[in-house]
Amino acid sequence: MFPPIQSFFDPVTCTASHLVYDHEGGHAAIIDPVLDYDPKSGRTKTKSADVLLAALQEKNLTLQWIIETHAHADHISGAHYLREKVGGKIAIGAHIDQVQKVFKKLFNLEPEFAVNGAQFDYLFHEDEEFAIGELKAKALYVPGHTPADMAYQIGDAIFVGDTMFMPDVGTARCDFPGGDAHMLFQSIKKLLAFPDHTRLYLCHDYPPNGREVKFFTTVAEQKQSNIHVRDGISEEDFVGMRKKRDATLDMPMLILPSVQVNIRAGNPPPAEDNGISYLKIPLNGI
Repeated sequence: MFPPIQSFFDPVTCTASHLVYDHEGGHAAIIDPVLDYDPKSGRTKTKSADVLLAALQEKNLTLQWIIETHAHADHISGAHYLREKVGGKIAIGAHIDQVQKVFKKLFNLEPEFAVNGAQFDYLFHEDEEFAIGELKAKALYVPGHTPADMAYQIGDAIFVGDTMFMPDVGTARCDFPGGDAHMLFQSIKKLLAFPDHTRLYLCHDYPPNGREVKFFTTVAEQKQSNIHVRDGISEEDFVGMRKKRDATLDMPMLILPSVQVNIRAGNPPPAEDNGISYLKIPLNGI
């Protein structure tokens, strides 16, 4: 099964969003949509999400699922906006509760903020099978970058989130709360156990040396040439590299606004008595 897939790239956050569907006039899922955010003004825009809506309309597709691979720390999710416009269920992995517990404490969120994933329409469990119209799909639990990361197998394609990037970029950091380099190594090996021709669709690309942006690679390409986890690199070597590298990385520019919104399924915090929603910045908190 080779489902049709259309990918869209936000150059500001280097995020790839993906539209996968069974056939024109049928049903679709959107994976990792972006809501544009200007940190200087605190304003959001919907340009990136509106491109996805136009693609749905062009192909006469019914949006069945809006799927997150994890609670992103580098962009605000456009899931809530898309659901408001065209419907669909917002879904994420069931382990999102672990992430919500950490960040409810960090941001001192309102007491009524639930830490059980209730903000999402659906929570996927490990190896759970589901459908996108006539397509069969499966949720894969791939922790390590965060404790709640999921990948989604749809036909010959797997949407791998932030587990790994293009072979010349490597793999995701593991120094966020609940991250674990040992777990990421095992999650990546799980993904690379699929047949060599399997397409691996990425959530980000950071092209080095002027390379053009790419949205997917294959299991074979990753095993042969990923600079962090190609064949022959041991778990011990990977963990040592990852810990050393992570210690040099700055926090993502949008981590503070993004996480506050994304653990709410793309909803802003409740408006205050003046009708405005506010995001918090915990001084010296991370």
